[in-house]
Amino acid sequence: MVFSGVEGAPAQSFPDPPYTTLDRTPLSREKPFLYLDGDRYRVFLPALRRDARGVTWGNGTPRGTSLPLERFYVAKPGDSAATLNRALEQGLNLLLTPGIYHVDRPVRVNRPNTVVLGLGYATLIPDNGATALKVADVDGVRLAGFLIDAGPVASRVLLEVGPGGSCRNHAANPITVQDVFIRIGGAGPGRAVTSMVVNARHTIIDHTWVWRADHGEGVGWETNRCDYGVVVNGDDVLATGLFVEHFNKYDVQWNGERGRTIFFQNEKAYDAPDQAAIQNGSMKGYAAYKVGDRVTTHEGWGMGSYCYYNVNPSIVQHHGFAAPVRPGVRFHHLMVISLSGNGQYECVINDTGAPTSGSDTVPSVVVSYP
Repeated sequence: MVFSGVEGAPAQSFPDPPYTTLDRTPLSREKPFLYLDGDRYRVFLPALRRDARGVTWGNGTPRGTSLPLERFYVAKPGDSAATLNRALEQGLNLLLTPGIYHVDRPVRVNRPNTVVLGLGYATLIPDNGATALKVADVDGVRLAGFLIDAGPVASRVLLEVGPGGSCRNHAANPITVQDVFIRIGGAGPGRAVTSMVVNARHTIIDHTWVWRADHGEGVGWETNRCDYGVVVNGDDVLATGLFVEHFNKYDVQWNGERGRTIFFQNEKAYDAPDQAAIQNGSMKGYAAYKVGDRVTTHEGWGMGSYCYYNVNPSIVQHHGFAAPVRPGVRFHHLMVISLSGNGQYECVINDTGAPTSGSDTVPSVVVSYP
């Protein structure tokens, strides 16, 4: 369990009991929400908090700004990408009502401080290999409360936060990605190369589940192939509550400098047919969380990776975490687990940490690294 900026949290005691407790969250901005003000609907935009502790809404009115619903295009299932983009070009925000939105081209968020808020997990499905949504390298965009479902034609990327090469400083007003889920297969055939790419600096990824399906419709090692879950190229990105599971290669590949993750949950892909299918050069398997070889500063707290290679329980995964060995690259409270002996880990991070043990679902832990 990981507690970050939680009033009344238990004391840090990892690994027994396995509590990771941070007194404060470095950056936090609660997600937008729809509310009724008298007889008019509005959307509240909570303010950015630094070294946050506790909730903002417990005593009186939270800090932030409020927008009338007239500043939003209220989208309905069946609206095309062209319709959504036209509304965005007119300076409107998007409120996506529940349902399915097929998009044949990216929904493009180019204006600073734009809000894209979904209700009931409104779902974007890209057609013909399109990217579902692209955010420009601008301040203050808020994406919240929707699902992206991969289409049957492989997309290069499903969600792109900042174009490649983004370099603007967004420290004062970051882009936030909150309660945004991405799914590859499960409801039907779906394919992509990478689910989410974050190129924009200072982005906050808050409670995001990126999942290559292990059950449901359109599931199989090649049927719903997606090599990478989340790729972070931007510097100074913070992830709080990052769930990434079952990708064919790296679940998370973090190339940006000064990245931080507070709580990471992962399962490796269940359905690998054999050892050769996951072989990474001379390495047995792709790490769940890979920090780029050139990165000099990175930090993570409370992170776990689990294997359940039920198609071929003889598969061996060398480690759950991989990172360059440098003083500025640090991890706290890592664990790997073999679920009922379906596959095994040899180490926790790099070549450090005990192997998992037989058929016992018992974690192997590393309290701090290096």
